[in-house]
Amino acid sequence: MSEPLTMMTLASFGVIALSIAVFAGLKGWQGWLDLKKMELAGRRQSEGRGPAMDMIEMADLKERIRKLENIASCVDL
Repeated sequence: MSEPLTMMTLASFGVIALSIAVFAGLKGWQGWLDLKKMELAGRRQSEGRGPAMDMIEMADLKERIRKLENIASCVDL
């Protein structure tokens, strides 16, 4: 094989490999964006909670904080 033909073949294989890698990266990026869109849509749906759920969640958070403070001060529960 001649030198220019070999170089052209190698260059074309390089371009093909690069385009495959770019295509795979773009598909991964699109999948990640779709995942984030679904997460945001799920958050919007779960925001329609009542005040009772907010109070329960706040009580749960306060209980967790109390437990963490006890752990930090080395007190056994």
